[in-house]
Amino acid sequence: MDYRIDSETQSIKQRFEIIGNSPKLNYAIRVAMQVAPTDMSVLITGESGAGKESFSKIIHSLSPRKHGQFIAINCGAIPEGTIDSELFGHEKGSFTGAHEARKGYFEVTNGGTIFLDEIGEMPTGTQARLLRVLENGEFIKVGSSKVQKTDVRVIAATNVNLLEAVNEGKFREDLYYRLNTVPIYVPALRERDEDILLLFRKFASDFSETYRTKPIVLDKDAQALILNYRFPGNIRQLKNLVEQMSVLEIERNIDADTLRKYLPENRSSLPALINKSQGSGSSDFSERDILYKVLFDLKKDVTDMKELVLKMLQGDTNKSEILSQHKGLFNEIDSYENSTYEEPEEGDKPAPILINAGGSSSDDDSYEIEDITHETEDEDSLSLEKQEKEMILRALAKNKNKRKYAAQDLGISERTLYRKIKQYEIDNK
Repeated sequence: MDYRIDSETQSIKQRFEIIGNSPKLNYAIRVAMQVAPTDMSVLITGESGAGKESFSKIIHSLSPRKHGQFIAINCGAIPEGTIDSELFGHEKGSFTGAHEARKGYFEVTNGGTIFLDEIGEMPTGTQARLLRVLENGEFIKVGSSKVQKTDVRVIAATNVNLLEAVNEGKFREDLYYRLNTVPIYVPALRERDEDILLLFRKFASDFSETYRTKPIVLDKDAQALILNYRFPGNIRQLKNLVEQMSVLEIERNIDADTLRKYLPENRSSLPALINKSQGSGSSDFSERDILYKVLFDLKKDVTDMKELVLKMLQGDTNKSEILSQHKGLFNEIDSYENSTYEEPEEGDKPAPILINAGGSSSDDDSYEIEDITHETEDEDSLSLEKQEKEMILRALAKNKNKRKYAAQDLGISERTLYRKIKQYEIDNK
């Protein structure tokens, strides 16, 4: 029994050019095969680029409707003002530009299958019309009052969490449960580690034939690197990656350094302080990050303004008197009387400044934004500098004193970090 199912699954893979032996992938294919002979609605979920459309074609080709028409529609690519007309048709004169009557996809595809991709992007008004089709097989053209019948099987797909969209009021709950009669989850490529190298070899072979070159091959280090990459664009991204290297690389044996040039880094520009006792997706952490970022930007703006004022004063004949009266304003600018103004590098970001609610240097991640309006300027400066230094020390420790990566975690340039290390006399050996 198991052998028969496996043989059928393998046959479907070959027919639709699906590469891989992942258990999750095989399970998704078997569910598609089992639901195909029925008329049940199917909701296919999975990340963008994971191959959801292939599953809709499997279901249609194995169904009694296989001789009927199959239409794939990207709901996110159709403007909100025209999607009703595209799906259900319109009568002549029903809106500006409607010079003649038009049949919609549900009328044209009568007896066939419609694949609605990006269903989460469908406007709420259109969702109500779709629900009527699913429940009664009825629809009304735009500008008409006549009810028409259609016999269409609907397969929907989405890369967003529809339950969250329902809770946020962006998607109808009744439509969600009507579509989700049979759910099929298509695993992301990073969930199919054993399939990545198979897909790579398949794409490399295909492109070698297309461009009449020898296929590219990964060495062991490159294989280890590609297996550890997350591939946010999934199969689509991997295919593009192989095509780029097949065209651009003269050497057909790809090492890790060469491969690394084609793998974009997924680094965040926000501070990377995460309490291990909390989940990384904590809403409190996200809100705190935003508050810190606002404070960091504000501090940088103030510092830049001070530097600008200092530059102007350096050309003023009364600068000595003015600087002596307002010396505290320029404490953060090193040797201001002898300094020259230096334009900040493009892309420089402010160094993070965290204000610890407890006023200590403990590892407690409970922070708050202090009300600085009631503090004296000297106290504020000392508090900010202390926390800024503590943040730099943490970033350096985390990245084993590598300034490049510490600067990326802090959201500042490496040059700015170097200046801060000198300013706070931090040992970075």
